[in-house]
Amino acid sequence: MVRAQRLLAAVDLSRTYRLGSEEVHALREINLNVFPGQFLAVVGRSGSGKTTLLNIMAGLDKPSAGQVLFDERDLATMSEDDLTDLRRHRIGFVFQSFGLLPLLSAMENVELPLRISGVGTGEREERTREALEIVGLWDRAKHRPYELSGGEQQRVAIARAIVIRPSVILADEPTGELDSNNAHSIFGLFKEMVVKQGISVVAATHDSTLLSMADEVMEIRDGRLLEHAEVGQRFRD
Repeated sequence: MVRAQRLLAAVDLSRTYRLGSEEVHALREINLNVFPGQFLAVVGRSGSGKTTLLNIMAGLDKPSAGQVLFDERDLATMSEDDLTDLRRHRIGFVFQSFGLLPLLSAMENVELPLRISGVGTGEREERTREALEIVGLWDRAKHRPYELSGGEQQRVAIARAIVIRPSVILADEPTGELDSNNAHSIFGLFKEMVVKQGISVVAATHDSTLLSMADEVMEIRDGRLLEHAEVGQRFRD
């Protein structure tokens, strides 16, 4: 079977910081492909480089060496306007801290990216309802974040990410603030979106109990990506 062309790729990606007189290697020659409709989990301890990798793949940070390709186009060659357009229409974000605006209802939080992009009222309302229905929260649309549980708040954050109808969602420790039941539910929701909506998901996590739902699991350790066979052995034994 011929596999679809990759959507997002890291090619020989490295990121080095200077911390005083010390050189810190956050990422070391990472090679990673994300295909359409794929659920990829990236695991690693705190400080291993997961967040740095996601930030660079989103164009929020720049590599010290190597490339990030979106539809085979190098992010480094894109203008700021092009990168902004990419993040508004092709890449959705989900964070550990939810990032919801406290004075806005769930519906208003979800529709905000569409308002920023200038989407008309009718289409905005239709897409916002669709996104909230996908995460099972249309009946909570008028509630503000403080009226929602942690799991519900993260579902609103996911609805906000998918309302733009992205090609890929980058999720940084999306279950870090949740208990095990809610964490399992959120990963299950990602899996459902991959299967039913065809959205690619790259989720960074330290929770090995969730990995069985991913199509592929990779581990970052000290800025390096482990070989697939080694990861498979570590998390399937």
